[in-house]
Amino acid sequence: MSDPLTVICTVEGRLEAERIRSYLEAQGIPAMVSQEGAGQVYGLTLGLLGEADVLVPAALAAQAKALLAALPSGEPESGDLDTSAPDDADTP
Repeated sequence: MSDPLTVICTVEGRLEAERIRSYLEAQGIPAMVSQEGAGQVYGLTLGLLGEADVLVPAALAAQAKALLAALPSGEPESGDLDTSAPDDADTP
């Protein structure tokens, strides 16, 4: 990666950052993860020391951000949840 690098996102924990890096690389965008040394050594995943940055070449930053924005959030949509109480009449 000879282009200057830019941070496209900051997440809690190196594991999440590595997942994003892996996804971007699978899409053809070179990426790397950077985390504060103490957070990495002690395996911190929360707070300032637990934050990890995902970096990509500046020329590909917009494309990388668009790929991440297109990913499903993992949160169920409001119509996906059945919030009704279970029918107790079927219970023996």
